[in-house]
Amino acid sequence: MKPIYLDYNATTPVAPEVVQAMLPYLGEEFGNPSSAHPYGHSAHAAVERARQQLASLLGCQPSEVVFTSGGSEASNLAIKGVLFPLLFGQAESSCSTTSRRWWTGWRRWFRRRRWQVITSAVEHPATLRPCRFLEQLGVRITVLPVDRDGVVDMEALRRALRYPTALVTIMHANNEVGTLQPIRDIARLAHEHGALMHTDAAQSVGKIPVRVEELEVDLLTVAGHKLYAPKGIGALYVRNGISLEPLIHGAGHEFGRRAGTENVPYIVGLGAACQLAERELPALSVRLQRLRDRLWLELQARLGERIVVNGHPQQRLPNTLNVSFLGCVGAELLQAVPQVAASTGSACHEGQVQVSPVLQAMHVPEEVARGAVRLSVGRFTTEEEIVHAADWLAQAVSSLASRTVPTTVASQV
Repeated sequence: MKPIYLDYNATTPVAPEVVQAMLPYLGEEFGNPSSAHPYGHSAHAAVERARQQLASLLGCQPSEVVFTSGGSEASNLAIKGVLFPLLFGQAESSCSTTSRRWWTGWRRWFRRRRWQVITSAVEHPATLRPCRFLEQLGVRITVLPVDRDGVVDMEALRRALRYPTALVTIMHANNEVGTLQPIRDIARLAHEHGALMHTDAAQSVGKIPVRVEELEVDLLTVAGHKLYAPKGIGALYVRNGISLEPLIHGAGHEFGRRAGTENVPYIVGLGAACQLAERELPALSVRLQRLRDRLWLELQARLGERIVVNGHPQQRLPNTLNVSFLGCVGAELLQAVPQVAASTGSACHEGQVQVSPVLQAMHVPEEVARGAVRLSVGRFTTEEEIVHAADWLAQAVSSLASRTVPTTVASQV
């Protein structure tokens, strides 16, 4: 039997409805969307239909959707695409209409100083590494601390915004602990200081309602394989009026923002997944939260005070349960439970335990962080699987604990 899959934050299976939507474009509908004949027209229509489906889910205009190869490319395009024109000229072209006057007035002053990008200590590497790359080009990178629940320090953000800022990039939902950030409040502060706002919503789109007007963001990252579309497809929402320097130069695909012949089958799949998500929300969110809470109660009933939750107790993704099994190492625990497929917040390398940077940033004590395991449920998780997973995990915890020899006893032996 295959193990119970509790790693939906890592990736999701492609939904059957998505597979069916893609199949024609892997066969007879093979045209190039840029071709001026019926084969091309059919492919172009499919791409634009998918663009409308994604726009409907996000509450934006289809012209504000740029298809990419995934979430990492989307975030790179957002971050580098905003900063490159500022570093190499045409500064005001990347600014929003409301802040263009501010940028123009300060342009000459800015060019004698370093630009700033503000991010947080719990971001995905697809955000942190582009920021570190820009740092090598002279950009000032400010990394905001978070509290014990993983929420960004708003006072630290206010202090950081005293320095002229081009972009604030904060994830919507954390991939490890599920904590939701107050993106609208962050965006309003950013806009008050003339900065653009980007959020990585790879983990939240498809799990909770994500509407760009409610979040008040300028740029937003979508990753297809997090919402039952294939790997290798994603998108970036770019608010009308914002100009980005492309990462990939070539022909004028995707409104001149991303060159390359469109990946029609995968774009169709992403569109179908977005349509499915829009139809199922918010009922899916309610079901996911019920499964997650059931899993916590089952574990707590078996293990009591030997487990603790990491992340915000309320403001977090409905499907995500990051728990620390006290006295255990997360990686060792999952190795002892082959019946459950999940992720760990720590890694073992040559006998040493490396604690997750996210949990470190949250100031989770090392002895607690060592035992962290991320359990994330999804569309195909069942109540029966929840009970079995809790049984196996609890049995493994007890088994590992029985093998542990206290330090005082070991020294006597």
